[in-house]
Amino acid sequence: MPIMDHLEREPESPEDLEDDNGSDEDNFSTGKKKSALPLVHPECEKIPKEFGFHQSTRVCLQHVREALLHHRWQEAAEYMACYPQMLENTTNGTARWVKERLWRFSAEILHHHPNSKMEDYNNIYERLKHSGFRHYMMISLEHAFHILLHGDIKDAKHQLSAAESWRYGKESAAQYQKTKLVQAYRGLLDYIMWCDIKSTHTNFDDPDSTLSKNMHNSFRSASVSLQEILKTPGVWDTFILSYTEMLEFYGDHKEVLKILSDYAYDDTFPPNPNAHVYLYQYMKRQETPEKKLMKVLKHLHALVPSHELMLEYSALLLQSGEKSDIQKALAVVLEMLDFTCWRTNLDVWKRLRDIVKTIELSENWKDVVSEQMAVRKGWWPQLHFTSPHASRDCEENPELLELKSSLMA
Repeated sequence: MPIMDHLEREPESPEDLEDDNGSDEDNFSTGKKKSALPLVHPECEKIPKEFGFHQSTRVCLQHVREALLHHRWQEAAEYMACYPQMLENTTNGTARWVKERLWRFSAEILHHHPNSKMEDYNNIYERLKHSGFRHYMMISLEHAFHILLHGDIKDAKHQLSAAESWRYGKESAAQYQKTKLVQAYRGLLDYIMWCDIKSTHTNFDDPDSTLSKNMHNSFRSASVSLQEILKTPGVWDTFILSYTEMLEFYGDHKEVLKILSDYAYDDTFPPNPNAHVYLYQYMKRQETPEKKLMKVLKHLHALVPSHELMLEYSALLLQSGEKSDIQKALAVVLEMLDFTCWRTNLDVWKRLRDIVKTIELSENWKDVVSEQMAVRKGWWPQLHFTSPHASRDCEENPELLELKSSLMA
């Protein structure tokens, strides 16, 4: 989330910020409803009879905010050196949400400050991790990301391993989810290490060699972590691709197909066009029969009718030779052309021409075409066949103009 969003938004309640074990029942017991409107936090708002400590910290926060807004990173860093005094203010649980702001502000300043060093990152993140328990997991994850930016994969993995084993109190649902997320990213680092070995060596014939053993150890470590995250409904594209790439390398095609099929068709997962793309691409590499490929693309078409793979879908439908499939191919290509992103694409118009030529061989071809164009007659001519379109096509793409003219005829 951008830093200014954190500056403007209403922070979470102190209880939520510090403790994941709180129950929602506590909120209902108060009988109060939280406003959905963005409010100015008391820390930024001047209050009556304000003096001394509260006034200085409020002014300090205003200066930090102003410096961040104008990207004056050195000035922001100087003011932030004073802001941690707010941790001493325990009234109304103020110190609890100050910890989150310290985290967000410090990370933003370090990320942009021209003189920041890795040592600065490490010092700040280690202090922040132990300033409050609620954010320990997410701060550790962010710390690992910064380490990765400096190319130290082993140190980043060490940070995630430490965070993964961290526990505080009774494990809540939120803490469990964060643990699984950290575990998944640790698995992703194992995958990167596996890729490094794979890319720098080509001979893996000897399974007992040190190289092969190291590579397989990375694979097993990554597999354990990535398997867990895939049990939780969500969008896990990067993790899916990493895991299936390793499985495919070791020839476990049955497991790859199962994972990709579950990811695409499991109703507990959110609709995800990429899931169907990954399944189709894998099945195509395995030379799966066209009927099964069309089934996958049919689901993708329902989600994204303008997807670039619809050109392949229409080709498969046309090649099948079945009357219903050819008519479906016509509908698929026309739906692609309903979107302006395909308006000048020569391949799509050529496909439409081929489909129309094939349909013309049947007796009732005019009825088939008329049915598809009936819902488009009010706006399709303005989208594709105006004089300005003809002039532009004549100048930039004469072949396209010729194609469209032949279809109009």
